[in-house]
Amino acid sequence: MKYFKLILFVLTSCIISGQSNCDTASSYLVNAYSHVKDSYESNNISHLKYYANRSLESFKLSKENLTQCGCTKSFELADKSIDLLAHVEQAETYEDGRFYVKRAKELAQKSIVELDKFTAYANKVEKLPSNEELILLELKQQALKEQQLALQQKEKEIKQKFAEQRANLLQKEKEKLIKDYKTIIASSIDTYNKSLQVCNCNEKLTDDKSNYTSLKLGDIAEIKKQYLSHLKSITATYLNRLDNCGNQ
Repeated sequence: MKYFKLILFVLTSCIISGQSNCDTASSYLVNAYSHVKDSYESNNISHLKYYANRSLESFKLSKENLTQCGCTKSFELADKSIDLLAHVEQAETYEDGRFYVKRAKELAQKSIVELDKFTAYANKVEKLPSNEELILLELKQQALKEQQLALQQKEKEIKQKFAEQRANLLQKEKEKLIKDYKTIIASSIDTYNKSLQVCNCNEKLTDDKSNYTSLKLGDIAEIKKQYLSHLKSITATYLNRLDNCGNQ
């Protein structure tokens, strides 16, 4: 990164008198990007404003050359960056200032890329100077890395949200199943007890609450399995007592 900044400094400080307007504009834009990047990476509002102001001045210097160069898209992006950075000086908090700096940094990258494409098309076979070409490639690579990181973070957030929603839906489904399970068991016991009473059987069925203790810990299949097992046990007990009453 230090080597990269050194290239930026040398490129922007040593403008050859014979450069074209596009080349000069490119140098100012690269310089503007370097300063706005330093501003974005600053850890306090004073440094953030200092580098933002330096970037603002470089953008202003690029506009006249961009006008003469004829690259409208790059000019418009530089102009928008100036408008954004103009808000930084009045920002009351570090976060407010960084908001404008971040957007200006993104536009600075796009402005350089647009000028690169414009120059390549205008000159057709003529290539950019090797140092500037290297810098533009570095900027493009960095922009792609930042986009990839943003997409990875977004994907992570979506997966986490999906997992949470799925867990909530599953928990609600389990709670409803357990509620229905308890209702059916209670209804079955009530029906069996009424039948035993009609048959003059003195014994009554009761629900063993210990059967519900581990239900919420299991999955849907396990809950259904325990429910069927419990219902079969109650039914078997009922039939056994009914049979005993008939033999008395």
